[in-house]
Amino acid sequence: MEKIPDRQLKIKQLEQLFATVKQDEQRLMILAELAGYYTFTNIREAQKLLAHQAELLLEYRFSDAQLSYHLNTAIVENQLYNYTLSDIEFKKALELVRDSGLRQQTEVYIDYAGTLMNLKEKEQAMYFLDAADKNLGAFPDDTLKARMMCREAYFWLMVSAYDKAIELFLQSEKLYDTLDEKTLEIKDLYFKSLIYSGLGSIYDLTNDLPRAVGAHLKVINMCEKAGMRSRLAWHYVNVGKAYMGMDDYENAEAFFKKVNLIKDDLSQSARAHASANSGYCYFLGGKYDEALALYKAAEKLYHAKDDKDNLDNLSVVSHWKGMLYDAIGKQKLAEKQFANALHYAQLSGNHRQQAIVCKDIAELFADRRDYKNAYDYQVLHDQFWRKYTEEMNRFRVSELEYKYEAENKRKEAELLRLQATGLQLKALRAQMNPHFMYNALNSIQNYIMQNDTAHAAKYLAKFAKLMRKSLEYSELEIISLEDEIGFLEDYIIINQKLRFENQLEYVIEVDEEIEEDILGVPTMIVQPYLENAIEHGLRPRRGGLIKLIFSLIDEDKILCVVEDNGVGREKVRKMQEKDGYHLNHKSRGTNITEKRLEILHANGAKEQKLFVNIIDLKDPVTQEPCGTRVEIEIPVVEMHLKSNL
Repeated sequence: MEKIPDRQLKIKQLEQLFATVKQDEQRLMILAELAGYYTFTNIREAQKLLAHQAELLLEYRFSDAQLSYHLNTAIVENQLYNYTLSDIEFKKALELVRDSGLRQQTEVYIDYAGTLMNLKEKEQAMYFLDAADKNLGAFPDDTLKARMMCREAYFWLMVSAYDKAIELFLQSEKLYDTLDEKTLEIKDLYFKSLIYSGLGSIYDLTNDLPRAVGAHLKVINMCEKAGMRSRLAWHYVNVGKAYMGMDDYENAEAFFKKVNLIKDDLSQSARAHASANSGYCYFLGGKYDEALALYKAAEKLYHAKDDKDNLDNLSVVSHWKGMLYDAIGKQKLAEKQFANALHYAQLSGNHRQQAIVCKDIAELFADRRDYKNAYDYQVLHDQFWRKYTEEMNRFRVSELEYKYEAENKRKEAELLRLQATGLQLKALRAQMNPHFMYNALNSIQNYIMQNDTAHAAKYLAKFAKLMRKSLEYSELEIISLEDEIGFLEDYIIINQKLRFENQLEYVIEVDEEIEEDILGVPTMIVQPYLENAIEHGLRPRRGGLIKLIFSLIDEDKILCVVEDNGVGREKVRKMQEKDGYHLNHKSRGTNITEKRLEILHANGAKEQKLFVNIIDLKDPVTQEPCGTRVEIEIPVVEMHLKSNL
C-alpha cells in the first residue's frame, strides 16, 4: 500500500513545479491535479486553486482543463452542501464530456449521481448510474465499477433497501481490495470512506450499534491517515452518537470534542451537532452548567443557517434545555423551553418530535399535579403519535412501491442488455452463410486438386483468418470501425477470389471526418447486409459491384450504405419462393441484426424508430431494377480514451 506521506510529497512537488512553470497549458494541468487532490483534503485550498484555474481558462480554453474545472467545482459545491450550484457545474461538465472518452463520461455520471441523490432526484440519479453501468459494460474499468457500486448502494440506502445497499457496499469493498493501492487516486480513498460511512449509517438505522461504531472508526482511520478533512467532523459526530446509543458517554464526549479540532469553516453544522450532543452527555453526568453552555453554543450555530432541518435540531436542543431546567427546579424556564421545542417541531411539521415533546410536557404538569394540562398534552401526544404512525405507514408503502418500480426498471434494463448480447450471439451464429463456407472450402479444394498449392495456401490462410476473427469478435460487444471495415473487406475478398472468380468488384469509402481507429461500433453489425447483397443481389448475375460507404450523421451515429448493382429485391423474392433456405436465412440474419440495432439505439426508451432503410434502385430511363441500397444507422462510441488530468 502506498504511504500517504508519499502522496503528499507528490503534491508538494507539484506545488513547487507550479511556482516555476510559465506555460499556461502546463499550469492548467498542474492546477487541475492539485485541485483534484485538495477537493477531498482541504476544500478552502481547492477553492483557491479553482479560482486561479478559472482565471486562466478565460484566456486559454483547453477542453480537458475546462472539464476538470467544472467537475472539481461541482464536487466542491456538493461537499459544501450547495447542491443546486453543484448541479449547475455538473451540467456544464456533461456538455464538455460528450467530446471526451468513455472513462471520463463514466466518471462524471457517477459523481453527478451523488449530487442528484442529495437533491432527492432519484429518477435522474438512477438514469446516470444506468448510463455509467452501460459504459462499463462496453469498456470495463474496475476502479470506476467500484465507485459506481458504492454510489448505487447509497441509492438503495436512500430508499431504505438496506439489504441491497449492504450487498453493494460489500461488493464495492471487495473490488477495491483486488486493486493495487498504488494505482488508486485520492478520490478512490474518498469512495472507500463512503463505503464504511454508508455501512455505519445502516447499522445506526437498524440499531446495530457495535457494528456502527466499528464502521465509523474505519472511516475515521482512513480519513485521518489520508488527510481527508472535508467530512471528518461529521464522521466524529457519527461515531460519537453511536457511542451515546451504547451509553458509552466517555468515548462519545471524546469524539465530539475532536470536532472542534477540525479547523474548517465548512463543518459548522457538525460543530452544532457535536456541541448539542456533548451537552446532553454532560447533562446525563450532572454537569448542568457545562451542558447549558454547550446547548447555547449549538443554538447559535443552528440559528446562523436558515435551514428547515435546523428547525428539528433547534426543537431537540430546546427540549433538552427544558429537561435541564426541570432537573434544576427552574420550572418557568423549563416550560418556556418545552414551548419553544414544540413550536420548532410544529414549524418543521415533525409529528414524531411534537409527540415526544408533548409527552414530556404532560409529565412536567403531572409532577406538579396539574392533571388537566397533563391530560391535554397527553391527548396531544397521542394525536401527534397517531399522525406520525400514519405518516410512516404511508411512507413505507410509498417506499415499497418505489423500490418495486426501481427494481423492475433495473431488471428491464438488464433484460435489454441481456437481449442485446443474446441477439448478438444469435446473429453471429447466423451471419456466416453455410453456402459461402462450403463454396470457399470447395474452391480451395479445387486449387489443391489442381496442385496449385500457392493459391490454396493463400486463400486457406485468408479463410482461416476470417473464421478466427469471427470467433474473436463474438466475445466482444464493440470493436473499432477500422476493425469492422477490415473484417468486411476480408469477407468481400474471399467471395471475390473464391466464389466469383475475380468477377466481383468493390469500393469502400470512409468520410474524412470519421476517425475509424477511434470510433467503436457494435461487433459485425454490417456483415448480414453485405452478405445479403452478395448472396441475393449479385450471385444470380455472377459478378457486379459492391459499394460500402461510411459517413458521419452526428457525434453518436454513423451511416453505413451497402449498395449493389444486382438483380434487385423483386427478382430475389421470386427466387426465394423456390428456395426456402434463402428465405429463412434472410430472416435469421438481417432481422436479428435489426433487433440488435433497435435495442442499441433505444437504450431502454419506449419510442420506436427504424434504423435500417432499404431502397430499390431503378434505371432512370427504363425503370428496370438495377440493384439495392441499404442505409444503416449505427450507434458509435469513442474507443481511445483521453488521459485524465
